[in-house]
Amino acid sequence: MKFMGSKAQACARSRLTWATLMLIVLVLALPGSEPLFAWLFPALARPVYQQEPFVQLLWQHVALVALSSLVAVVVGSLGGLWVTRPAGRAFKPMVDALAAMGQTFPPVAVLAVAVPLVGFGELPALIALAMYGVLPVLRGTVAGLQAVPEPMQQAAHGLGMSPWQAFWQLEVPLALPVWLAGVRSSVIINIGTAAIASTVGAKTLGSPIIVGLSGFNTAYILQGALVLGLLAVVTDMAFERVAHRVAWQA
Repeated sequence: MKFMGSKAQACARSRLTWATLMLIVLVLALPGSEPLFAWLFPALARPVYQQEPFVQLLWQHVALVALSSLVAVVVGSLGGLWVTRPAGRAFKPMVDALAAMGQTFPPVAVLAVAVPLVGFGELPALIALAMYGVLPVLRGTVAGLQAVPEPMQQAAHGLGMSPWQAFWQLEVPLALPVWLAGVRSSVIINIGTAAIASTVGAKTLGSPIIVGLSGFNTAYILQGALVLGLLAVVTDMAFERVAHRVAWQA
Protein backbone atom coordinates (compact mmCIF):
# COMPACT_ATOMS: atom_id res chain seq x y z
CA MET A 1 0.00 0.00 0.00
CA LYS A 2 2.82 2.36 0.92
CA PHE A 3 4.72 1.47 -2.27
CA MET A 4 1.68 2.09 -4.44
CA GLY A 5 1.05 5.42 -2.72
CA SER A 6 4.67 6.49 -3.23
CA LYS A 7 4.55 5.46 -6.89
CA ALA A 8 1.34 7.41 -7.50
CA GLN A 9 2.80 10.49 -5.81
CA ALA A 10 6.00 10.24 -7.91
CA CYS A 11 3.94 10.01 -11.11
CA ALA A 12 1.78 12.97 -10.11
CA ARG A 13 4.89 14.96 -9.16
CA SER A 14 6.51 14.30 -12.53
CA ARG A 15 3.44 15.32 -14.55
CA LEU A 16 2.96 18.42 -12.42
CA THR A 17 6.59 19.44 -12.90
CA TRP A 18 6.42 19.11 -16.66
CA ALA A 19 3.09 20.91 -16.91
CA THR A 20 4.41 23.77 -14.76
CA LEU A 21 7.52 24.08 -16.93
CA MET A 22 5.32 24.15 -20.03
CA LEU A 23 3.26 26.98 -18.52
CA ILE A 24 6.36 28.98 -17.65
CA VAL A 25 7.91 28.47 -21.09
CA LEU A 26 4.66 29.39 -22.83
CA VAL A 27 4.21 32.62 -20.88
CA LEU A 28 7.84 33.67 -21.43
CA ALA A 29 7.89 32.67 -25.11
CA LEU A 30 4.64 34.29 -26.25
CA PRO A 31 6.03 37.86 -26.57
CA GLY A 32 8.66 36.58 -29.02
CA SER A 33 6.35 34.29 -30.97
CA GLU A 34 5.28 36.86 -33.56
CA PRO A 35 6.84 34.98 -36.52
CA LEU A 36 4.89 31.85 -35.62
CA PHE A 37 1.54 33.60 -35.23
CA ALA A 38 2.19 35.79 -38.29
CA TRP A 39 2.61 32.56 -40.26
CA LEU A 40 -0.53 31.05 -38.73
CA PHE A 41 -2.62 34.20 -39.16
CA PRO A 42 -1.13 36.15 -42.11
CA ALA A 43 -4.12 38.47 -42.40
CA LEU A 44 -3.56 39.96 -38.92
CA ALA A 45 -1.45 43.09 -38.63
CA ARG A 46 -0.65 42.44 -34.94
CA PRO A 47 -0.72 38.70 -34.32
CA VAL A 48 0.68 38.75 -30.74
CA TYR A 49 -1.07 40.37 -27.78
CA GLN A 50 1.29 42.96 -26.27
CA GLN A 51 -0.94 45.41 -24.38
CA GLU A 52 0.13 43.81 -21.09
CA PRO A 53 2.86 41.20 -20.49
CA PHE A 54 1.51 37.68 -20.17
CA VAL A 55 3.60 37.23 -17.01
CA GLN A 56 1.74 40.13 -15.40
CA LEU A 57 -1.64 38.87 -16.60
CA LEU A 58 -0.88 35.39 -15.23
CA TRP A 59 0.09 36.81 -11.84
CA GLN A 60 -3.00 39.02 -11.64
CA HIS A 61 -5.25 36.14 -12.70
CA VAL A 62 -3.77 33.81 -10.08
CA ALA A 63 -4.05 36.48 -7.38
CA LEU A 64 -7.72 37.14 -8.18
CA VAL A 65 -8.56 33.43 -8.21
CA ALA A 66 -6.61 32.78 -5.01
CA LEU A 67 -8.30 35.58 -3.08
CA SER A 68 -11.82 34.79 -4.29
CA SER A 69 -11.28 31.07 -3.69
CA LEU A 70 -10.03 31.77 -0.17
CA VAL A 71 -13.24 33.65 0.60
CA ALA A 72 -15.33 30.86 -0.94
CA VAL A 73 -13.46 28.15 0.98
CA VAL A 74 -13.82 29.94 4.32
CA VAL A 75 -17.52 30.74 3.82
CA GLY A 76 -18.37 27.32 2.36
CA SER A 77 -16.43 25.37 4.99
CA LEU A 78 -17.89 27.31 7.92
CA GLY A 79 -21.39 27.01 6.45
CA GLY A 80 -20.99 23.27 5.93
CA LEU A 81 -19.61 22.82 9.42
CA TRP A 82 -22.47 24.78 10.95
CA VAL A 83 -25.29 22.89 9.23
CA THR A 84 -23.79 19.53 10.24
CA ARG A 85 -23.75 20.47 13.93
CA PRO A 86 -26.87 19.92 16.06
CA ALA A 87 -27.41 23.67 16.47
CA GLY A 88 -27.46 24.32 12.71
CA ARG A 89 -29.08 21.26 11.15
CA ALA A 90 -32.47 22.94 10.97
CA PHE A 91 -30.96 25.67 8.76
CA LYS A 92 -29.40 23.28 6.22
CA PRO A 93 -32.17 23.69 3.57
CA MET A 94 -31.90 27.47 3.78
CA VAL A 95 -28.09 27.45 3.53
CA ASP A 96 -28.24 25.05 0.56
CA ALA A 97 -30.77 27.31 -1.17
CA LEU A 98 -28.66 30.44 -0.63
CA ALA A 99 -25.51 28.74 -1.92
CA ALA A 100 -27.36 27.37 -4.95
CA MET A 101 -28.72 30.84 -5.71
CA GLY A 102 -25.19 32.20 -5.66
CA GLN A 103 -24.16 29.73 -8.37
CA THR A 104 -27.42 29.97 -10.32
CA PHE A 105 -26.86 33.63 -11.13
CA PRO A 106 -24.42 33.90 -14.05
CA PRO A 107 -21.17 35.69 -13.09
CA VAL A 108 -21.87 38.24 -15.81
CA ALA A 109 -25.15 39.15 -14.09
CA VAL A 110 -23.38 39.48 -10.74
CA LEU A 111 -20.78 41.72 -12.36
CA ALA A 112 -23.51 43.86 -13.92
CA VAL A 113 -25.11 44.35 -10.51
CA ALA A 114 -21.84 44.86 -8.62
CA VAL A 115 -20.24 47.41 -10.96
CA PRO A 116 -22.75 50.24 -10.24
CA LEU A 117 -22.28 49.60 -6.50
CA VAL A 118 -18.50 49.19 -6.19
CA GLY A 119 -17.16 50.44 -9.52
CA PHE A 120 -14.97 48.82 -12.16
CA GLY A 121 -11.90 46.71 -11.41
CA GLU A 122 -11.07 43.67 -9.34
CA LEU A 123 -13.64 44.15 -6.55
CA PRO A 124 -16.82 43.26 -8.53
CA ALA A 125 -14.96 40.31 -10.02
CA LEU A 126 -13.93 39.19 -6.55
CA ILE A 127 -17.54 39.34 -5.35
CA ALA A 128 -18.83 37.35 -8.34
CA LEU A 129 -16.14 34.67 -8.14
CA ALA A 130 -16.48 34.24 -4.38
CA MET A 131 -20.26 33.79 -4.70
CA TYR A 132 -19.79 31.32 -7.55
CA GLY A 133 -17.24 29.25 -5.66
CA VAL A 134 -19.11 28.74 -2.37
CA LEU A 135 -21.47 25.95 -3.44
CA PRO A 136 -18.89 23.24 -4.34
CA VAL A 137 -17.04 23.84 -1.06
CA LEU A 138 -20.26 23.81 0.96
CA ARG A 139 -21.44 20.56 -0.63
CA GLY A 140 -18.03 18.93 -0.21
CA THR A 141 -17.88 19.92 3.45
CA VAL A 142 -21.38 18.64 4.19
CA ALA A 143 -20.91 15.40 2.23
CA GLY A 144 -17.58 14.69 3.91
CA LEU A 145 -18.81 15.29 7.44
CA GLN A 146 -22.08 13.41 6.93
CA ALA A 147 -20.17 10.41 5.52
CA VAL A 148 -18.47 9.75 8.87
CA PRO A 149 -20.12 6.53 10.15
CA GLU A 150 -22.32 6.99 13.19
CA PRO A 151 -20.85 3.93 14.98
CA MET A 152 -17.39 5.49 14.79
CA GLN A 153 -18.67 8.70 16.32
CA GLN A 154 -20.36 6.75 19.11
CA ALA A 155 -17.16 4.79 19.68
CA ALA A 156 -15.20 8.04 19.97
CA HIS A 157 -17.60 9.32 22.60
CA GLY A 158 -17.43 5.95 24.35
CA LEU A 159 -13.64 6.30 24.56
CA GLY A 160 -14.11 9.55 26.42
CA MET A 161 -13.36 11.97 23.61
CA SER A 162 -14.88 15.41 23.90
CA PRO A 163 -16.92 16.69 20.94
CA TRP A 164 -13.95 18.88 19.95
CA GLN A 165 -11.51 15.96 20.08
CA ALA A 166 -13.88 13.73 18.10
CA PHE A 167 -14.23 16.45 15.50
CA TRP A 168 -10.49 17.02 14.96
CA GLN A 169 -9.26 13.46 15.41
CA LEU A 170 -12.08 11.57 13.70
CA GLU A 171 -14.41 13.69 11.57
CA VAL A 172 -11.86 16.01 9.95
CA PRO A 173 -9.44 13.27 8.74
CA LEU A 174 -12.28 11.18 7.32
CA ALA A 175 -14.05 14.14 5.70
CA LEU A 176 -10.86 15.74 4.31
CA PRO A 177 -10.75 13.91 0.91
CA VAL A 178 -14.36 14.83 0.06
CA TRP A 179 -13.89 18.41 1.30
CA LEU A 180 -10.73 18.71 -0.81
CA ALA A 181 -12.65 17.54 -3.89
CA GLY A 182 -15.14 20.37 -3.32
CA VAL A 183 -12.34 22.91 -2.98
CA ARG A 184 -10.73 21.54 -6.13
CA SER A 185 -13.93 21.98 -8.13
CA SER A 186 -14.42 25.50 -6.78
CA VAL A 187 -10.91 26.65 -7.68
CA ILE A 188 -10.96 25.14 -11.19
CA ILE A 189 -14.34 26.75 -11.88
CA ASN A 190 -13.00 30.10 -10.70
CA ILE A 191 -9.93 29.87 -12.94
CA GLY A 192 -12.10 29.69 -16.03
CA THR A 193 -14.76 32.10 -14.80
CA ALA A 194 -12.19 34.74 -13.83
CA ALA A 195 -11.54 35.36 -17.53
CA ILE A 196 -14.78 37.34 -17.84
CA ALA A 197 -13.54 39.72 -15.13
CA SER A 198 -11.69 41.56 -17.89
CA THR A 199 -15.04 42.86 -19.12
CA VAL A 200 -15.21 45.12 -16.02
CA GLY A 201 -11.63 46.36 -16.07
CA ALA A 202 -9.81 43.62 -14.16
CA LYS A 203 -6.55 42.51 -15.74
CA THR A 204 -6.64 38.73 -16.17
CA LEU A 205 -5.82 36.10 -18.77
CA GLY A 206 -9.24 36.92 -20.19
CA SER A 207 -7.92 40.29 -21.44
CA PRO A 208 -6.44 38.96 -24.71
CA ILE A 209 -9.56 36.84 -25.22
CA ILE A 210 -11.92 39.81 -24.74
CA VAL A 211 -9.77 42.07 -26.93
CA GLY A 212 -9.54 39.33 -29.54
CA LEU A 213 -13.30 38.85 -29.60
CA SER A 214 -13.99 42.57 -29.91
CA GLY A 215 -11.33 43.05 -32.59
CA PHE A 216 -11.88 39.79 -34.51
CA ASN A 217 -8.31 38.74 -33.67
CA THR A 218 -8.24 34.95 -33.46
CA ALA A 219 -4.57 34.92 -32.50
CA TYR A 220 -5.24 36.87 -29.29
CA ILE A 221 -8.05 34.48 -28.39
CA LEU A 222 -5.82 31.47 -28.97
CA GLN A 223 -2.96 32.89 -26.89
CA GLY A 224 -5.16 33.73 -23.94
CA ALA A 225 -6.96 30.39 -24.13
CA LEU A 226 -3.69 28.44 -24.24
CA VAL A 227 -2.29 30.07 -21.10
CA LEU A 228 -5.64 29.90 -19.31
CA GLY A 229 -6.15 26.23 -20.16
CA LEU A 230 -2.63 25.26 -19.12
CA LEU A 231 -3.03 27.13 -15.83
CA ALA A 232 -6.19 25.11 -15.13
CA VAL A 233 -4.35 21.87 -15.96
CA VAL A 234 -1.44 22.72 -13.65
CA THR A 235 -3.80 23.63 -10.83
CA ASP A 236 -5.83 20.45 -11.26
CA MET A 237 -2.64 18.36 -11.21
CA ALA A 238 -1.52 20.12 -8.03
CA PHE A 239 -4.82 19.25 -6.37
CA GLU A 240 -4.51 15.67 -7.64
CA ARG A 241 -1.12 15.38 -5.98
CA VAL A 242 -2.48 16.70 -2.69
CA ALA A 243 -5.47 14.34 -2.96
CA HIS A 244 -3.15 11.34 -3.41
CA ARG A 245 -1.25 12.33 -0.31
CA VAL A 246 -4.41 12.87 1.74
CA ALA A 247 -5.91 9.56 0.58
CA TRP A 248 -2.68 7.69 1.34
CA GLN A 249 -2.41 9.17 4.81
CA ALA A 250 -6.08 8.46 5.51
